[in-house]
Amino acid sequence: MATASTSTYRSIVREIYKASIQPRSSRNPIISSNFRAIFESACKSKNPYAKNDLANAVTFMQSQRTHKELLDRYNPLHDLTVEERIKATARRVGLDMPVSASESKDE
Repeated sequence: MATASTSTYRSIVREIYKASIQPRSSRNPIISSNFRAIFESACKSKNPYAKNDLANAVTFMQSQRTHKELLDRYNPLHDLTVEERIKATARRVGLDMPVSASESKDE
């Protein structure tokens, strides 16, 4: 492997680990081995675009992670259910949602 290829491979592995939500001990090792096989076949192939495709994959994974961070920062309601989003929006403007009939029976 050349140094540019090695740095691309390391970047891919780094992004996979950053994107993972599970601890390192419980991650599936097949994912890493498949990426390694894809990387090795791309390095051995005669396709001039193979290394560029891997670099694009790294850029995509970095952009996806950055997009998720920005969504979490600037749109905190994006992962809530519809009811939770309505309550949070009402609270934002200083109102409180009335208690519905189904909620009053549960209590």
